[in-house]
Amino acid sequence: MTASTASYLWSLDDVLGQGATASVHKARNKKTGELVAVKVFNMLSYSRPYEVQMREFEMLRRLNHVNIVKLFAVEEMHMNPKQKVLVMEYCSGGSLLNLLEEPENAFGLPEAEFLVVLQCVVHGMNHLRENGVVHRDIKPGNIMRRVGEDGCSVYKLTDFGAARELEDDEKFMSIYGTEEYLHPDMYERAVLRKPQQKTYGVTVDLWSIGVTFYHAASGSLPFIPYGGPRRNKQIMYKITTEKPTRAIAGQQRVDEGPIEWSYQLPRQCQLSESLQGQLVPVLAGILEANQEKCWGFDQFLAATTDILHRVTVHLFYLQQATAHTIYIHFYNTASVFFEEVQAQTGVDVELQWYLHQGHPLLLEPGMKVVNLPPTTPQRPLLLLSRRPDKIKEHTYRQPEAPVIPTRFDVTADYHFTKAMVGVIHQYMRLTRSLHMSRDLILQGFYSYIENSRVDCKAAMPKISIMIIKLQTCLNSEDKIDSLSQYHTNLSEHTDNKRRLGQVQKNLPAYANGIKEFQNKLDHLQVELAKLSEALAEDKSIKKMEILLEKIVRIHQQYRKDRSSGKLSYNDEQIHKFEKINLSTHIKKVKSLYRDDCLQRHHDMLVSAENWTSVLHEIQSRLRDFSTFFTQLMDDLQTCEDEQNKFLDETLQQVLHSASGSEGMDRDQLVLRMNRLKDEMETVARELQSNNRMIESLGAGNSGMALLPDIPQPKGM
Repeated sequence: MTASTASYLWSLDDVLGQGATASVHKARNKKTGELVAVKVFNMLSYSRPYEVQMREFEMLRRLNHVNIVKLFAVEEMHMNPKQKVLVMEYCSGGSLLNLLEEPENAFGLPEAEFLVVLQCVVHGMNHLRENGVVHRDIKPGNIMRRVGEDGCSVYKLTDFGAARELEDDEKFMSIYGTEEYLHPDMYERAVLRKPQQKTYGVTVDLWSIGVTFYHAASGSLPFIPYGGPRRNKQIMYKITTEKPTRAIAGQQRVDEGPIEWSYQLPRQCQLSESLQGQLVPVLAGILEANQEKCWGFDQFLAATTDILHRVTVHLFYLQQATAHTIYIHFYNTASVFFEEVQAQTGVDVELQWYLHQGHPLLLEPGMKVVNLPPTTPQRPLLLLSRRPDKIKEHTYRQPEAPVIPTRFDVTADYHFTKAMVGVIHQYMRLTRSLHMSRDLILQGFYSYIENSRVDCKAAMPKISIMIIKLQTCLNSEDKIDSLSQYHTNLSEHTDNKRRLGQVQKNLPAYANGIKEFQNKLDHLQVELAKLSEALAEDKSIKKMEILLEKIVRIHQQYRKDRSSGKLSYNDEQIHKFEKINLSTHIKKVKSLYRDDCLQRHHDMLVSAENWTSVLHEIQSRLRDFSTFFTQLMDDLQTCEDEQNKFLDETLQQVLHSASGSEGMDRDQLVLRMNRLKDEMETVARELQSNNRMIESLGAGNSGMALLPDIPQPKGM
């Protein structure tokens, strides 16, 4: 059957939503075929006062915002002109509640999608407050999702049948809303039917938003009595009114048992530690039964806007194999970023260093965070610690799964499989997360190895410089030995020989050490290449996806079995056989996660600890070498200066001897002077030539320098 207005047509079976006073259908424009949503009011709705009937029309006409469902027209039904129809924009993604009921979101939305929900609801609510409107029925079912051509979501507030104008300091007494999301004062009157004269302000919307945000973040309601909110209303009221300050959830697990309070979101929540740390105080502030203690809208808006205006930096702490998300203001400096990283990872600021896309990332403390390179979970900044801390043992707990019903019960089996599909999706997420973690470990250590290799290559020219400098000094020393007969003081010359002997003794060990480091880096790279091949061939995710498909098919069959009522004998046997298969599939999923994914991840962490130790030793020795190089170059320069000084003094002594030796054979004196001149010129030429070679080596030769032969000791 179909229905229509002057401009729109729809099937009565094409229902998007159903309420007490109206139903919402997917309709089409008769001329253009454009999809819209039509809200058709039933006869019960007309028993309400006229001003109440007109309220939603008037509200939607006034509101105009991207996060409010848009009203296109108000038309009349063809068969009944008195029956009004609201024509609104069609949201292809259904409601937020539809999204949360999908099995993959059983433990809450992914962080990126939750932030979209947060932004859209906050902006939509701000528009309501700017127009003096209180919604009074905020819940996931009244937040619609429009999916753009780019696949991105836009969420929009809808269903303004309960809305009314209300300023911040005004109150109202009428009751609307859905009981799980109702403020406790309204719950007491509307659900428990207790007479009271309490008035309600804009904080009732904030309570509903708090419950909605908790539901979106965790996949479940925050306040759950034993048996559920609809079956145990007195305990539901008790939980919400006796909730301790700063608690954001309470659950009664056994009949007449104690209430377990929670001050954090559930551990299986998909939000990062950083985002949870900012969101939880907001939830605690608006989930406050005492209206006088509850946050006002301005405080709520300021806190949520603060969250939304932060820059997101994805970080992977390589040596601990932990992923982090840093939320920080764009105007903060890198020094504030360093402190936030320390708070999350425990790595002291002075020990932090970073890699991005395989290259060192130099961050000046005064640099603005907004200038950091863009990151994603798959392409994060890599954090390394300059201290080789031992890897902490991570606790990877398996997702909590319901117990499989032992008796034949189509309803119980259906609910079990529905819950189990959500649990298997959680296993899938954890498996993908571990797989990505192993991939980032390999990428990170490959970059670490390559940067260490570059440092080794940079050390080779320095060794070449020292060898040439040493050879020059040794050659000069040989020349000086032949002139020692002309010098009267040889004590400083003896000190020079001792310095050169020490350099000549230590230099081979450092040169060989650099070659040893390069061999170790080659060995590590081969090991990483093998593990990369193994990771590429890992079929755990694919196997788990196939098992999930099988479990989903059984769940779909069980849904049919539940709806069909009593099963025939054969259908009942098939149902039981599928239950056996279901148990087998679940065991295989758990085994894949525990014995394959977790074990391989653990093995890689053990390897990573060894890699960290080796690479840290190389980096530490290279830093020692840098200090050693500076010291030896100073020693060699001192030797060279002393040699020049010795030659000058020798020349002066020869000239002095010549001027005071009138009886000396003139030919013999000329011979000595010429010989001394030749020796000094030879030394000067060698020094000049070698200094030019040293300058060329030090001018940026980043490749592998060919090491000259290291001069061997001559018994000095």
